[in-house]
Amino acid sequence: MPRLVPAVSRAADVLELFLGPRAELTAGEIGERLGLPRSTTHDLLTTLVSRRYLDRRGNTYRLGPILLELGSRYRQRLEFSTEADAVARRVAAQCGETVHVGILDGLDVVYVSKIDSTHPVRLISAVGRRLPAHCTAVGKVLLAGLPAEELSARLKGRKLAALTEASITSRQALLAQLDEVRAKGVAHERSESNPDAGCVAAPIVDADGEWVAAMSISIPTSRHSEAAWVRWEELVRQGAAELSARLGHATGTASPSAGNAEPTASGA
Repeated sequence: MPRLVPAVSRAADVLELFLGPRAELTAGEIGERLGLPRSTTHDLLTTLVSRRYLDRRGNTYRLGPILLELGSRYRQRLEFSTEADAVARRVAAQCGETVHVGILDGLDVVYVSKIDSTHPVRLISAVGRRLPAHCTAVGKVLLAGLPAEELSARLKGRKLAALTEASITSRQALLAQLDEVRAKGVAHERSESNPDAGCVAAPIVDADGEWVAAMSISIPTSRHSEAAWVRWEELVRQGAAELSARLGHATGTASPSAGNAEPTASGA
């Protein structure tokens, strides 16, 4: 069983006292309710005030402003997931294939929304699954959306591992594909993360014009055809644009500025 850190648990206990009916408590009341020594209580309160988790008013303490910021971020994530599910469901209904929405974490993609295909043969995946970004269409979109310096920093010293025989393992090849993604505003992946599937993805853009997520349509290779790829590309563009609009982006899914593009590098 994972070990809990006592000091962190005590700090959480202090904060959770304010879930009760009283908005303000004194140090003595906090120590008494938690059964803590005066010195421990003082150290905890001093630390929480310095980190803005609590606000001191005379002899009393109340919840601090950082909690409002954290709560706002949490609410935004919940709202984003709700909006993502709604748009992904509509796109999946139109194409009958599996639709994902993913975000970038380092050099990995994490899927935050998934709507299953209606076909008997479908892809096995799940919300919360993590895959190397360079092996997925969602990941290529999000890597392409990074500023040049940030992209270079994330790639520096990192090996591009292969998931299949078709996976990109060359930095030069990846950068060339990212240039294409920036130019076209859409990414393709065929059997690079799963030998039996491919996907097409487009960026989800926030109110500030940042490529904050991407939507993809994933399809088993048994249903691939050039005509179908054209249709899937159109649908994923439309879905990503709709979700972008819900996030406050006014002009669809325009590509990042050319200044974001990293010059092609030689070597793997």
